[in-house]
Amino acid sequence: MSRVVAYCRASAPEQTTENQVQEITAAGFNIDERRSVTEVVSGSQEAMKRPGFSELKDKRLAAMGVRVHCLALGGVDLTSATGKMTMQVLAAVAEFKRDLLIERTQAGLARAKSEGKHCDRPPALAEGLQVEIRERIAKGESVATLAKAFKTSRQTIMRIPPIMPPTSTGLE
Repeated sequence: MSRVVAYCRASAPEQTTENQVQEITAAGFNIDERRSVTEVVSGSQEAMKRPGFSELKDKRLAAMGVRVHCLALGGVDLTSATGKMTMQVLAAVAEFKRDLLIERTQAGLARAKSEGKHCDRPPALAEGLQVEIRERIAKGESVATLAKAFKTSRQTIMRIPPIMPPTSTGLE
């Protein structure tokens, strides 16, 4: 009987690959734990950039005559011409969906901002505290001292925007 190498992936640490192992067994394949690669990595990460999947690829499985079956695609052999085409189509569709999601998100944010809605992260310090910090900086207090006094980081203090002088409209 031929040897079976199983690749199972979960998207998050709280997930398990047990169902994938059961599917492989139900399809008639026997899995030796020494030939099983399991990893936790987001599905949005390209397969060839996943450490476990790369490990399998680096062993030149196709060159050794190994066939790769994807049970999620009806058991199609990914090393066949049909399997390769299927994977290219799926990769293109996934990229399209990701790009479409980004476009829609950006359009939604632009619309919300044009309607005057606040879409940015809320400030770490309330406006009143920011005013007080600006005044204390103007008097010469150090950023580190203010960070301790307000129980925040130096970066938060340094990110406080300065008071902008009124701009001239040129109509005076």
